Amino acid sequence: MKLTTITNVSVDGVMQGLGGADEDRRGGFVRGGWALPLVDEETMTRLGEVYGRAGAFLFGRRTYEIFAASWGAMAEPEDNPVAAPLHARTKYVVSKTLIDPGWARTTVLAGDPAAAVRELKERMPGELQVHGSGQLVRWLAAEGLIDEMLLLTYPVIVGQGTRLFPADGPDCALELVDSRATPGGVTFQVYRPAGRPRYATEVPPRTS
Repeated sequence: MKLTTITNVSVDGVMQGLGGADEDRRGGFVRGGWALPLVDEETMTRLGEVYGRAGAFLFGRRTYEIFAASWGAMAEPEDNPVAAPLHARTKYVVSKTLIDPGWARTTVLAGDPAAAVRELKERMPGELQVHGSGQLVRWLAAEGLIDEMLLLTYPVIVGQGTRLFPADGPDCALELVDSRATPGGVTFQVYRPAGRPRYATEVPPRTS
């Protein structure tokens, strides 16, 4: 099973509170809802295609609870290209504290997360998608478990909030697989991990 992470980020790398003003106010964050005004019809069409190809979903607890309260609460999810696959397919949550998830077809991975994710990748076909779940994405990257990363970059600088990757963390080279932009300026960029980056080892000579 291919593990793909799908992350909505601003130009300055913020992923916190993209959906609504009160979605995630941790750390005094007050600029929530920065992505929705920039979502155009083509963005939703492409997102529907992404969700539609998922074989299963993997979440961290916080993103799972946000999704369950929004997409999971829709009265007629089968009519929505994002909600329909979320309802129909298995959802795995990495959490040691979530005991009784209310969303149907949810399985909590409460043991060794690395072993659990590796087992899913080995025994299941298709694509395992991770949406949002920043802490989980950073951990999966450090463990070398990500096969592809889809970044949706929105044309806005939020200026505060949690970034996708920390200021101090492991490095990784990336191979650009695909890049597209919507009329509204949202870019879809697909990357594959490509080992360690190459760094310049010599200082170029001065020209003046």
